[in-house]
Amino acid sequence: MNLLITGIHGFVGSNLTNALKATHTIYGLDIIKADKKGVVHTYNWEDLAKIPHIDTVIHLAGKAHDTKNHTEKQVYFEVNTELTKKIYDWFLASGAKQFIFFSSVKAAADRVEGNILTEDIYPLPKGPYGESKIAAENYLLSQQQNAIALNKKTYILRPCMIHGPGNKGNLNLLYNVVNKGIPYPLGAFKNKRSFTSIDNLSFLIKQIIEKDIPSGVYQIADDEPISTKEIIKLIGEGSGKSAKIWNLNRSFIKLLAPIGDILHLPLNRERLQKLTENYVVSNHKIKKALDIQQLPQTASDGLRKTIRSFQTTHK
Repeated sequence: MNLLITGIHGFVGSNLTNALKATHTIYGLDIIKADKKGVVHTYNWEDLAKIPHIDTVIHLAGKAHDTKNHTEKQVYFEVNTELTKKIYDWFLASGAKQFIFFSSVKAAADRVEGNILTEDIYPLPKGPYGESKIAAENYLLSQQQNAIALNKKTYILRPCMIHGPGNKGNLNLLYNVVNKGIPYPLGAFKNKRSFTSIDNLSFLIKQIIEKDIPSGVYQIADDEPISTKEIIKLIGEGSGKSAKIWNLNRSFIKLLAPIGDILHLPLNRERLQKLTENYVVSNHKIKKALDIQQLPQTASDGLRKTIRSFQTTHK
């Protein structure tokens, strides 16, 4: 099967290439036109007319969530929305039969109301990242009658935070905290968050490509949610250093957080929210569609693998 992966030089694109190159022929589409092992050829966005026959398009290219809020709103929509429209229009006119779009759980909700996030929720994204992703989703959904008439399938995937070796993000920041011997002061807060290991993600993409499942919106997450406190312990275990966890009074911490906003301290209201909130994502729909009982890697094992990779980058 011929695959076209957009954003192929990124973290997810590189891992999918490694996972799929043995069984599929892979072409790339990226702003970078460099050669890549396992890829027949990488095209740029002006070369769409030159791309040979493709069976499945995996659209990864996009503007990632800027947690420091330095990115202009317009940039998110130019990349996440307009670029998705461009490649989807190409897909509809091509001979390809499957389109896999990487959206985000942030397109559905910035915060989870209730116990668990499912695909049935009415999307209420907050901020330009989630808003640009839901705008892209809506365009794809608006074209579904055309896709059905052409016997084409469209899969909108909403992964929660993806991690794995080679990925730099919030887990890397937590690793730095523990590795430097800085105590984690939020041990009194109990929360659960869902993550997506790159190995589980690669497994699911391979399943979607090779099985005939209905078009639709599917959330992607590991089977088990995990608390920030548990992650801190796993980092301590993986780094060989004893994780210091302080169970400071919750009310006291909540009083300190607004002061952090004013004085630009490491702990502020936004960071407190992100570290202590519940954000549990259901993966039931995608597993039911694929007829699988559980994913190959547990959340803890996936995090251990990612944490071990940080040891080489921090030497």
